[in-house]
Amino acid sequence: MSDSMDPRLIELGLEPTAFGEESIRQLDEQGFTILEGIIDPSWLASLRAVFEEICEAEGEEAGKEVAQVEGVRRLADLVNKGDVFDRVYLQPQLLAAVWHVIQRPFKLHSVNGHDPLPGHGQQGLHADWGGERGNGVYHVVNSMWMLDDMTPDNGATRIVPGSHLTADRVQDVVKDTLAPHPDEVYLCAPAGSVGVFNSNAWHGCTHNHTESAHRRLLHCAFIAREHAQQTDQRKYLRPETANRISPLAKYILDVEPGSVPDVDSVQ
Repeated sequence: MSDSMDPRLIELGLEPTAFGEESIRQLDEQGFTILEGIIDPSWLASLRAVFEEICEAEGEEAGKEVAQVEGVRRLADLVNKGDVFDRVYLQPQLLAAVWHVIQRPFKLHSVNGHDPLPGHGQQGLHADWGGERGNGVYHVVNSMWMLDDMTPDNGATRIVPGSHLTADRVQDVVKDTLAPHPDEVYLCAPAGSVGVFNSNAWHGCTHNHTESAHRRLLHCAFIAREHAQQTDQRKYLRPETANRISPLAKYILDVEPGSVPDVDSVQ
């Protein structure tokens, strides 16, 4: 396994974890896979509780570190908002999937929260990577940590299988990105599952048609190490976070000793 993983991760204590052949095939051919049962019931309850606590505490300011979206409860900079999130970006199967796609050293891009309210949530099809496409080199992998069941009714993410392989940008070939795509599928799975997708794939949230159902997700994304992060962890790192996390976590966040000149001064 160490031959198919960043050796620095292994050196820092990552336990090599098998990534199933079927999941590999799905990532390669379709651009996504779903890992069920990753979040155990106790952890799931804790993640839901902290999600609600942060929403309540931050109110209208929630999500401002990255982006706020009308009709969506957004959270951002979750690395610094509770140790309950530490295991998210350190999950071994997820890291194996990221390496399989990116094939070179990577780092955390961001950990955010997303919950489209009833009557809201529809997104146009888009790709998270906006650079050059179609050359077989990938730069970003995203994952969706499902804190609630994801169904076609409550705003499940849609994705176009195989779209990660095309050199075309969706906006250049799809007239109405908000409309259903003839090839799209919904990433539906029970709470506790994690969807992983190549961020070249065309995807987007859908409308929450329910009257009251939550569709809470954590988006945990990774990016090749040569690129900038969505959430600059060196800028946002809090002293209590730096004191809590492991050397492995600091490498993944790109905040190893020496990369942050004076962690005590980071606000």
